[in-house]
Amino acid sequence: MGLSISNSLANAATGAANTGTAAARAPQTDVNNSEDTVKLTAPQQVVQLYNQGQSISQIASTLSLPVQTVNTYLGITSDRG
Repeated sequence: MGLSISNSLANAATGAANTGTAAARAPQTDVNNSEDTVKLTAPQQVVQLYNQGQSISQIASTLSLPVQTVNTYLGITSDRG
């Protein structure tokens, strides 16, 4: 499962607001411009979700990862022994 952040919707909204025409305000089809899209790796997704306040168990569930993998990506170690 990957997260994708795109700037194309924000640009479409700005363009519609600036032109004021009915055609400009009509919904646009989803255009995926590669220069506007960022693909995050699993470790980056983990850090982003953690910084947004999600718990480790929520992140593990959302990304279908083991809790230990999420901990590893966050640099959390458990010293049991």
